[in-house]
Amino acid sequence: MATLPPAYFDALYSGNADPWGFETSAYEAGKYAATMAALSRGRYDSVLEIGCSIGVLTAALADRCDALLGIDVAETALEQARVRLTGKPHVKLAHGQFPVVMPEVPKDGFDLILLSEVLYYLDRPTLIDAALATLTLARPGADILLVHWLGPTPDYPLTGEQAAEHFIAALWPDAQVVAQSRQPDYRIDLLRR
Repeated sequence: MATLPPAYFDALYSGNADPWGFETSAYEAGKYAATMAALSRGRYDSVLEIGCSIGVLTAALADRCDALLGIDVAETALEQARVRLTGKPHVKLAHGQFPVVMPEVPKDGFDLILLSEVLYYLDRPTLIDAALATLTLARPGADILLVHWLGPTPDYPLTGEQAAEHFIAALWPDAQVVAQSRQPDYRIDLLRR
């Protein structure tokens, strides 16, 4: 199965402003708390969030960094994120499909790159390209945090397990796993560049 196109996500958001229940789901709230707890530092200089959606997790990340760039393929989702993040001038949002559209990179790269529930939307060749792009964007010593749903993904090119394992393998040896946690519904993998 091929990488899911932006039109797939545009259609989801046009039918439902919060198709995954980011604002209301107990699963999402618990996963966001676990994601924030998995961060190895109290504060980061420069964060890149791939797949920021409507900005719920982005808002939490914004409190832990000096600069944050969120990217999403769905402009409708970004419109909601912009409203949510009003008053946070250190947060920038960009429309694009990673790794096809590469973000503007700070001169010394990002010290945290977060890919939460996005890699299984990519087919394997695109996932490998995303891993190589991540290495280009991550400064030495940067954290790379992966979060993936472990349930069924029949409409996606990969499962959460496949996406995480292929991505981790593609980063080796330039980035290595330093911590992992697993819940019944999701896994979190922290790698260091």
